[in-house]
Amino acid sequence: MTTASASPMRSLDRAFDVLGVLEDTRQPLRLSEVARRADLHVATAQRILNVLVERGYAAKEDAGYVAGPASVATAHAFLVNNRLSQVALPVLQELAATTGLTASLYVRVALARVLIARVQGRNPLRYQLPIGEKLPLHLGAGKALAAWLPETELHALLARSAPFTRVSGEQVTADDLAADLRRVAQDGYAVSLSERVLHVTAVSAPIRRADDVLGALSVTGSSGEVTEDDHTRLIGEVRRAADAIAARCP
Repeated sequence: MTTASASPMRSLDRAFDVLGVLEDTRQPLRLSEVARRADLHVATAQRILNVLVERGYAAKEDAGYVAGPASVATAHAFLVNNRLSQVALPVLQELAATTGLTASLYVRVALARVLIARVQGRNPLRYQLPIGEKLPLHLGAGKALAAWLPETELHALLARSAPFTRVSGEQVTADDLAADLRRVAQDGYAVSLSERVLHVTAVSAPIRRADDVLGALSVTGSSGEVTEDDHTRLIGEVRRAADAIAARCP
């Protein structure tokens, strides 16, 4: 690639870096903080933000910069046109009715996962998780996606995420996480106990078609509602539902 052709691509990469910073924040960010998090010179970050504000992908408030309304339109276009979520919705509804738990569908975005569909169970979870929420790949249902990462991306996830502490207080090293993901790949499912949210249990399985991982399906409930005796039944239900979604995808 020539320098002339590489320069526009580098600018595009930087713009997406800034968008990623705005997506991940929960509060307005000053220009200097956007630049720091995106690893850009302040002047470069300012030029990119000016374009994003003009196009509606960023907005400037008194307290700083936030993601703009055009991001919502892009997300809506994805949900309307995404075949996976359309096919999965009736399966999620049936799974939530059968198990009584909240059923969720995630897809991988780089080294994170994004919720694209959810159906509440009989006893709704005490916390809200909106569609489009970006969550870690190394916790909970994310492991049903991370277990099949290509080698280079797996190493990047291990280097970026570990060591870390689960909400339960359990310390996890890179070797621990790698071993956990190997077990998930071998078993074909993941069971998570108080990993991201205290006293919450999740049972997850990948939606696989041949060598492709299309997404991850998960049921979630309070640890009081989901006992260890329930695990075997829930694993079977989730795996069957994941296979049904994979079979219906074009």
